[in-house]
Amino acid sequence: MSAAAPTRDLTPRRPAPDAAEATPRRRAIGRPSPWVYVLAAIVVFFTLLPVLVGVIGGFRTNAQLAENPAGWPDPWVFDNYLNVLQGSQFWRYTLNSVAIATMSTVLVVVCGIMAAYPLARYQFRGREGLFTIFVMGLLFPATVAVIPLFIITTRELHLGNTWAGIALPQAAFALPLTVVILRPFLQAIPKELEEAAMLDGTGRIGFFWRILLPLSRPGMVTVGVLAFVGSWNAYLLPLLLLQGDMRTLPLGVADFSSEHASDTAGVFAFTTLSMIPALIFFLTAQKQIVGGLQGAVKG
Repeated sequence: MSAAAPTRDLTPRRPAPDAAEATPRRRAIGRPSPWVYVLAAIVVFFTLLPVLVGVIGGFRTNAQLAENPAGWPDPWVFDNYLNVLQGSQFWRYTLNSVAIATMSTVLVVVCGIMAAYPLARYQFRGREGLFTIFVMGLLFPATVAVIPLFIITTRELHLGNTWAGIALPQAAFALPLTVVILRPFLQAIPKELEEAAMLDGTGRIGFFWRILLPLSRPGMVTVGVLAFVGSWNAYLLPLLLLQGDMRTLPLGVADFSSEHASDTAGVFAFTTLSMIPALIFFLTAQKQIVGGLQGAVKG
């Protein structure tokens, strides 16, 4: 017997994509355009240029700056930075800024997480309206309330020319942004985790302290760093409420610039050193900030 002839499959088949063509296509979709990197480099350059001019200017003499403002130190001079560090004025301003920024940051993180927790995890009437009030607080700048704050702080609370008199208003104006960031972050925590904790006998307060706070660390670090840097750079409110030895570093930079107007190199050195604490604090918590903002966006 002869073998049966093999049948041919006449069904039209879809041609397989060429791997050499598919790979560049996937790369084109996933990789940004080279112009994005060029634009980012331009933005970084113009952002860092004033900072670099100030840092390098502190290592030059006034004569070098007068002869060539954009030149390179020749020779390098360290006396400007040493004079600032050896003076008691800089350290007094630094202590005031660190104390006020720390107090403001602690108040913002503690009050912010306690306010965001019920707005994120509880169901009650008026919850969205209450959250809208916090959102509207973003539209209310501290500049508008400077005069009322001055009257309340000095006459009613008797906190004029004190650390608390600056930390309390700064924390209050930082709370809206803190709640807006933390609420979606806390909402992203699975409800099954809370239900499992409830079955194990953990109450809402226990869940908050034992489970939610450790999981919320990136978000808390994010709002803490934002509050610290915002308090560190504050100028108008400390200008109105602080005097003499209680003044902060931004005010110290202005005072030093006016007192040593002819010492341009010294002003560069003082300004550069005043940026270092906040810069170190920000760079140390950089990864936590990114994680916290990602959690807020996903929520």
